[in-house]
Amino acid sequence: MLSKKSQYAFKALAYLTEKFNQGPVLISEISVKKKVPLKFLENILLELKRAGILESKKGKGGGYYLKKDPANIKVATVVRIVNGPIAMLPCVSLYFYKRCDNCDENACGLHDMMIQVRDATLNILETRTLKDLLPMK
Repeated sequence: MLSKKSQYAFKALAYLTEKFNQGPVLISEISVKKKVPLKFLENILLELKRAGILESKKGKGGGYYLKKDPANIKVATVVRIVNGPIAMLPCVSLYFYKRCDNCDENACGLHDMMIQVRDATLNILETRTLKDLLPMK
């Protein structure tokens, strides 16, 4: 399940996608337009900036903006930055692997099933971009 933090991140990123190439957007504008608590949003945007998704400009005319074209930013990348692993179990995670306690992965039906779930989820999230967050017109 996506955390509230991830949901807020995607709301903000969808707004920044709409405003792509229109200059920096104030955090307060994003907060009001997308109904995201300001303090929470500040931390989320800073985290996305540190990860290289966003850039910011200080001073008059400042704010946040997407560092690259939203069509080149995969949804899976953002999920991993903000939410962590995509896999439902640590033993099937590609980037956050951790062996489960007291489990033999070679004889675990749940492990095998969760690999299929992970792969199906990744098939969608790795092929969709921020541009896909915008409603069809």
